[in-house]
Amino acid sequence: MLDPYGDEPLLTTSMTQGRAAVPDRELQPLVRYLEAVVAGRRAPVHTAVAFNAVYFGYDLNGDGYGGSPLRLDDFPVITLGERAPVLPVGAMVCVATGSDPLYAEIVYREGAHPEVGPLGDVPAWVSGAPASAEGPGKLASGPTPRRRERIVPDLDAFGPALRLSQVQLHRLRTRRRWLSEDGHVVVDVTYPSPEAARRDDLTAYADYLLTTGREQLLSPFVPVSLAELVGGTGEELLRAGLLGLLDTVQTALLSSALLRTWGHYAVTRTSLAECWGDTGPLGGNDLRSLAAAVEHAATPAKRRRGLTAPVTVYTAVGPRLRQVPGAAELLEGVGYASAVCRANLTLADVVRRDSEQGLFENGCLVTLDDAFESGGVWRSHYPRGTEPLGDPLTPSGRGWASTVPAPPEQEAVGETEPGADVDPVDQPLTDADLGACELLRNDAGGVVWRSPLRLAHLMDSWFPLHPHVQRELRRSHGPRVRARLELDHAGRTANAHEAGQDVTAELGDASSRLTGIAWPLDFFPGLFLELCWPRGGRVIRATTTRLKETVEVDDRVIGHRYDPRVLTREDTPGSDRYGDSAVGLGSRQLVLRAVRRCGLLTLDGHALLDRSVLPSAAYGRPPSRSQALALEAAVAELLAERRLESALGSRDAWGQPHYPAREEQPAIPLVAYRPLRRRVVRPWGDTEPDGAGQLLLQLVAGHLRRLRPGCSPSAAQRAAFRDHCRGLGKADGWELPYGYTFVTEHIRGR
Repeated sequence: MLDPYGDEPLLTTSMTQGRAAVPDRELQPLVRYLEAVVAGRRAPVHTAVAFNAVYFGYDLNGDGYGGSPLRLDDFPVITLGERAPVLPVGAMVCVATGSDPLYAEIVYREGAHPEVGPLGDVPAWVSGAPASAEGPGKLASGPTPRRRERIVPDLDAFGPALRLSQVQLHRLRTRRRWLSEDGHVVVDVTYPSPEAARRDDLTAYADYLLTTGREQLLSPFVPVSLAELVGGTGEELLRAGLLGLLDTVQTALLSSALLRTWGHYAVTRTSLAECWGDTGPLGGNDLRSLAAAVEHAATPAKRRRGLTAPVTVYTAVGPRLRQVPGAAELLEGVGYASAVCRANLTLADVVRRDSEQGLFENGCLVTLDDAFESGGVWRSHYPRGTEPLGDPLTPSGRGWASTVPAPPEQEAVGETEPGADVDPVDQPLTDADLGACELLRNDAGGVVWRSPLRLAHLMDSWFPLHPHVQRELRRSHGPRVRARLELDHAGRTANAHEAGQDVTAELGDASSRLTGIAWPLDFFPGLFLELCWPRGGRVIRATTTRLKETVEVDDRVIGHRYDPRVLTREDTPGSDRYGDSAVGLGSRQLVLRAVRRCGLLTLDGHALLDRSVLPSAAYGRPPSRSQALALEAAVAELLAERRLESALGSRDAWGQPHYPAREEQPAIPLVAYRPLRRRVVRPWGDTEPDGAGQLLLQLVAGHLRRLRPGCSPSAAQRAAFRDHCRGLGKADGWELPYGYTFVTEHIRGR
C-alpha cells in the first residue's frame, strides 16, 4: 500500500514547479495514493485536503493523521463564537471548547446568507455577491468585509484516539456554541481585506499555511518538508513551491479515471453510481427530481393574448436538499458536503446531456450562477434568445450583476470613435538607477566594475564603459579606438569568435561605450557582467559569475548572477534581442508587459501597478471599450492562474502610488507581478537518458521514512535529522520520532 512515509516520498522536487514539470512516472504514485484517500474518506476530498493527506501523512489504515508523528502543539487554537477568522478548506485546527479540545480538519465551506429561503429560493442580489454586499447593488463601507459562512469540519480525521465520544459530541451540538445541531460551524467570517475575500480556495489556503499554519507547514515531522523540496526557507521560495504542489495535486485528482470532480472537490465514480442507484433519501430519484425542478423553475406564467412574462429563478442546492423527506440525518456532519457535491454533479450531467449550452427544449436557460453560496446557486431563466450562450457550468454571478448599475466612469472608458481601436504603446522606463555601473576597484592594476546587461545592449550590440576608463583611454588614444573584448562565460564554453572580439571604444564627452559586440545567444537582460580594464592596455575582460544553484525564473533557466529588477523590466512579452514592441501582443501578454514595465519596482523584481491606470499604461491613452474589457478579462485570468497577484497600496497627495500602503493615505487596489524563482532540480549534464528518452537520475529530497517493526535508526541518521531540523529554524534540533528514520537527500538511479 502507498504510504507518504514509505521508502520513496510521494512528493518530489519537480512537483514544486507545477504539473508541467512533473514526469508521468513521478505523478502516477501520487494519483494512486490520492485515489485511495478519496475512496477511504466519507467527505468529498478538496484539493487542499488532498494536499494535506500526502504532505502531512494521512494513514489509510484508519488512523488518519493520528497515525503520523505530527505534534498537536503546532496546531493553531481557535475559539468559535458569533465571529471567526478566515478558516479555508484544509485548515487543521484545535477548537477550544472549554473542556476537551476538538481536533478537526476543515473539509468543506460555503456561504450561508440569511436571505436564502428554507426552500432554496435566493434573492437575485445574493447570487454571486461579494463578501461586502449588504443589499441589491449595495456594498458595505470599511476595510474588513464580513460574510456568513457554513464550515464543515471532519472530526474523524485524526483517528479514534483523538475522536470525541458520542456523548461529548452530543453535548457540544446541544449547546450550539461551537457546533450546530448538524455538526457544522455557522459563523460570521471576518476577512482582513476585500482582496482576501476574493481569493480562490488554493491561494487562500497557501496564505493560511504560510502565516497561521506556518508551524505545521515547516514541521520536521512531515514525510518530506517543503523547505527540503525547494531548497530553502525564503518566503518567496516557500510560496512558489507550495502553489506548485497544490497545482500538481489538483492535476493528479483531475487526471484520475476513477474520480469525478466538482470544482475542487473529488469523489469516486463508484460512490456516484451507488448513489444514483439508491432508492432511499437523497438517492437517484431525489437527485433527478431536483434536476427536473431546476429545469422547470422558470416556466413562464401565461398572459392575455398569448404573451409570456420573463421569469428568472435562483435555486440554492443546500437548503433544497434539506426539504427531502428523511434526509436530515444524512445531512449531518460531512454527509452534507457529500450530498451537495453529488447533487451538483447530477445537475451538471443533466445540463451537459440534455441542453445546448444550458438551453433546454422548453426554452429555459439553466446555468450555474454562484458556486459558493449555500451549496451552489443555479439560475433558471426564460424566455430564450435574450442572452448570449456560454459555458453553463462557469459561475457567472448574473444575479448580483443585474442589481449593480453601470458606473458612470465605465461609460467614459474609450472616448475614441466606436470601433476605432488604438494601438498599444510603451511608456518610457523611468528607473534612473536601473543598470547603473558599480565600481569595484580602481587602483594601479586597473579598473574593475560591474553592470547588468540591458535589452538595448543586446539589440544594438554595445555596452557602456565606466567613466574612469573613458577618461584614461580618451586621454591616451583619442575619442575612438580599436579595443579587444574577452568574454568569459563562467561554466560555459564560448566559441572563439565570442570569446575574443575586436570592438570599437567610442569615447564621447557625455557617454562612452564598446560597440560591435557579438553577444552570446544565452545572454539575457539583467545578466551581471564584471569588467576589468588593466591600465595601459586596450583589452577589456568581461566575466559572468555562476550561481550556487541553477534557478528557473518564470520560463527562463538561469545559472549566473543577474539583476532581478532589469529582468522584470526588460525580459517581457514582446521583447527580445531582435525587437521591443507591444504592438501585436494579445491581451494577456499586454497586461503582463504593462505591469512589468510600468509598475512600482522593488529590489527583488516585484512590480506593482495601480489597477485603475492599466488601460492607459498599455495604450498610452484611454482605449476603446472592447480593448478595456479585454484587458480586465485578461487580468482576471492571470490572477486565477497566479501569474499575477492582487495587492493593496496607497496614493499620496501628488497622485503617486506606494507599496506597502501608508496609513495616512487612501488605499488603492494594485495588480502585482512577482517573479517565481524555483530551484532547477536536474541541471543539464547531471542526468542521462534511458532507452526511452526519459531521465534515469532524479533528485530525492531528504524525508522521513517509517521503519519496519524491530528496526531503529543509526546514530548517523539521528544526527542527519537534527541537522535537518536546524535548517528549518529549530536551533537545538529535534530527535527522530519513535518508529521513523531520516533518509538524506540523494540522487536516485546513481
